[in-house]
Amino acid sequence: MQARMGEIQKQLEARRFEASSGGGMVTAVVSGGLRVLSIEIEPSLLGSDDRAMLQDLVAAAVNAALVRAQESVQEEVGKMQQSMWAGLG
Repeated sequence: MQARMGEIQKQLEARRFEASSGGGMVTAVVSGGLRVLSIEIEPSLLGSDDRAMLQDLVAAAVNAALVRAQESVQEEVGKMQQSMWAGLG
């Protein structure tokens, strides 16, 4: 069972989850291990003097990507638990 959980964890850590904010102006990519892999910012935002907006867009994109990753992890753990309970019955 531990070996299976370790395998699932490695698979999840290798997966990438992406989300964007500001209509695609900022995109964040995180791993299933909940690490930020990259952040892409539309070049037109970099010339803007609206620093607060840029910060908000980056935070929103990162948070949305992390939520997607967490949901996927929870789903996989749930599937594993179901199969574990099925094996006991």
